Amino acid sequence: MVRELSLKIKKISIAYVPMYPEFESNTQPENLVTKLSQVAEEIKDCLPPNTFCIRFDPAMDIESDDERTDFVRKTRSVKSNPKVKANRIAVQPPDTVLVPLTPSQEEILSQMKNKWRYNIKLAAKKGVQVEKWAFGMEGFEKAFDIFYSLFQQTSQRDGVQFHAKEYYLDLLERGSNPDCDQPYVQLYLAKHENDYLAGIITLFCSREAVYLYGASGNIKRNLMPAYLLQWTAMQDAKEFGCPVYDFYGCPPTDDPKHPMHGLFLFKTGFGGKLVHRPGSFDVVLNRGDYSLYQKAERLRAWYYRVFRKKLAGR
Repeated sequence: MVRELSLKIKKISIAYVPMYPEFESNTQPENLVTKLSQVAEEIKDCLPPNTFCIRFDPAMDIESDDERTDFVRKTRSVKSNPKVKANRIAVQPPDTVLVPLTPSQEEILSQMKNKWRYNIKLAAKKGVQVEKWAFGMEGFEKAFDIFYSLFQQTSQRDGVQFHAKEYYLDLLERGSNPDCDQPYVQLYLAKHENDYLAGIITLFCSREAVYLYGASGNIKRNLMPAYLLQWTAMQDAKEFGCPVYDFYGCPPTDDPKHPMHGLFLFKTGFGGKLVHRPGSFDVVLNRGDYSLYQKAERLRAWYYRVFRKKLAGR
């Protein structure tokens, strides 16, 4: 993927390669640097001439946060190719929970915490129903508007940033055909009586299912709709043939002081394995443009992650 940026005096581009190349967990930093350099050399002639950087998010699962930190530190010290830089801002979530779906449903449930199984049953017992929507279905537009309204409530309550409507609609449209080889994307809404309580967007493909986005309203939260939504998506993923369910992002450790500690508890409560990925790496093609972009990127990250939250009192 290529993104063009327009400056006052010229246009520049950054290329992005998500979740590639794939590496074993015991890969040495020198081998990662060498491979990224090779791939960049192979693809750079296919990119616009003003491309200043190729950004990679290599697929590599590391057992612990300390091991990941050590790996990235050693990668930064590799001198064989100074054009490869470990970026301090990751594009893809560097930490996630992976739940295997190859066991039976009973076995998957047994790996969850007791409270999680209880909450799933509670939501169903109290009459929470889950609707499933795909782009193009009759009534989809109204269902999506409900989801987006829940997203706005989540943002106001928790300070979560979200994209414009068109971003999610484009995602759902591109993933609307379950019969082709492309990933299938589905919208789920949890409803109780006449109230919509929560929603999620999940992607399904042959390699895995990925929980991409979630939103919840401010009423009837005691009915635990989020638990039933996730369990429904996990059941569908298993039926789809996905070997694993990726919760796609959480804090790296069980730290009560982390501002997203509640998210850590929620996702790890479904069982599975917490894994850590090394983050983003840049292969620099134009050092001057890259330096300018890095400064702007860090300023943007500070504005959204620190300044905006302090302004909102979070």
